[in-house]
Amino acid sequence: MPHYIVLGNWTDQGIRNIKDSPKRAQDLKNTVEKSGGKVSEIYYTMGKHDFVVILEASNDETVMSVLLSLGSKGNVHTATLKGFPMSEAERIVTNLS
Repeated sequence: MPHYIVLGNWTDQGIRNIKDSPKRAQDLKNTVEKSGGKVSEIYYTMGKHDFVVILEASNDETVMSVLLSLGSKGNVHTATLKGFPMSEAERIVTNLS
């Protein structure tokens, strides 16, 4: 299954309601699982981004749907990276011409 790294920042609404964020994180996990995916980790971070989510999903469309739903609630802004585990990256690099 493809891997995704989601970088997130709280909106003004999200930070005002920060005490609800553990519940929102669990809701995200549940939504991803219902779509057939899996959240591997959620980290609250310091620096440019407020949190990072590592997840797996069947395809880009599924991730986009989940993240649009998440963003529509008004608590976060996200940027998403598609990730390749080292085993996949090694296969890609090996097949370079």
